[in-house]
Amino acid sequence: MPKPAKGDDILVPVLDGEDPWTQDELDEVKDDLLFDVQRMERAIRTAEKGLEKLFDEGTEGAGRDPADVGSTNFERDQEMSLVQNARDMLDQAQNALRRLDAGQYGWCEVCGQPIGKDRLIAFPRATLCMACKQREERR
Repeated sequence: MPKPAKGDDILVPVLDGEDPWTQDELDEVKDDLLFDVQRMERAIRTAEKGLEKLFDEGTEGAGRDPADVGSTNFERDQEMSLVQNARDMLDQAQNALRRLDAGQYGWCEVCGQPIGKDRLIAFPRATLCMACKQREERR
């Protein structure tokens, strides 16, 4: 049976065969997540400024070449996609921080089993164990 590791009164599970979490490792994960939050907030602000410029240019106008209009629309769609992706990543990082603070970090949101230390070190925003993630991707 997997055993939880203790760090600052927060139980973080590990899989059989994994070393328990150390406080330094937990601190590093938290620092990485905080850095991701700041990076995504900056990326969102930058992309939103780019979107404002594209919206200010408009999509139509007297004398505008249809190819230019199409290019502007394409750029706007790309920027909107980047903003949404950054927002999703920001939400994931903030969720991971909340789960860490609440003592729920490292537990799969679907099956309740440990996600695994190695997976969380590689992807600290993970909320699913490998089995549940694989099932989700097959759908």
